[in-house]
Amino acid sequence: MEFHLMAFTQYKTIQLWIFVAVLSIYLLCVFENILVTVIVCQTPQLHTPMYFFLCNLTILDVLYVSAILPKLMVITITGNTTIWSTGCFTQVFLYVLCIGTEFFLLVCMAYDRYVAICIPLHYMLIMNRKMCLILAVCCCNLGVFNAMMYALLISKLWFCKVPEINHFFCHMRSILQFSCSDTTAIGILITVDGIVLGFFPFILILISYIYIISTILKMNSISGRRKAFSSCSSHLIVVFLFCLTSLSLNMKPETKSSQEQDKFLSMLYIAVAPMLNPLVYSLRNKDVLVAMKRHFLKTSKI
Repeated sequence: MEFHLMAFTQYKTIQLWIFVAVLSIYLLCVFENILVTVIVCQTPQLHTPMYFFLCNLTILDVLYVSAILPKLMVITITGNTTIWSTGCFTQVFLYVLCIGTEFFLLVCMAYDRYVAICIPLHYMLIMNRKMCLILAVCCCNLGVFNAMMYALLISKLWFCKVPEINHFFCHMRSILQFSCSDTTAIGILITVDGIVLGFFPFILILISYIYIISTILKMNSISGRRKAFSSCSSHLIVVFLFCLTSLSLNMKPETKSSQEQDKFLSMLYIAVAPMLNPLVYSLRNKDVLVAMKRHFLKTSKI
């Protein structure tokens, strides 16, 4: 069965500009995330818990922007809105997998910063290699299990007519509007997901940063306090951008009057946040910049 993604096709006069903007964001996002992964993997000094979780985050970001943005670019440049049901359900699976896993990874990264700043003497004991691996595997398994539940439920839906989804990707709530089947189970799952896999991790992140900020305020060194605040504020901006937009847009009821606004806001956590993550978490870091310089010097000599 075929679906239709309406995306931004109603803005006919600016289709080229939308295509250029999406292409630029996609290429920049993929380049930044792959660059950070390569630099971290090839630099032993960066083999720390923080950068281990960051590498997992970069892989997820590349995966889900690649599942959504290329199709949006095809629709924008060709005007062909068709997407087959298998492609649509694959988008749903990858989207749910990556978003859910990313929430848990952000919790792990906030916990890592909490241990490093609030209880630094126990950092190496708590955040050892085994613990980091267990946390990453748990995040991935929870994300896969959650995505498989959606895939199972959505594969049983029947549609009375060809769905014309007024979004730029196969958004779950938009798909359910066209189903003739009972969608109660999926509706309950979306609500439970928002609380357990979205709101609860967001609260844990906030608690971690409250403890971190209270510890920073007790520091005697003004320069150290300023540096720590600068790092924390950047991390919190990305967390708020990703968590609040994804939670609010996925949990609030969808109305026709808000659909256009929702599409543009969805770009914040689907495209903009993955592009900002490498900049905030690593490319502003002195150690990463030094490692990058060494890597490029070594490559140029070869």
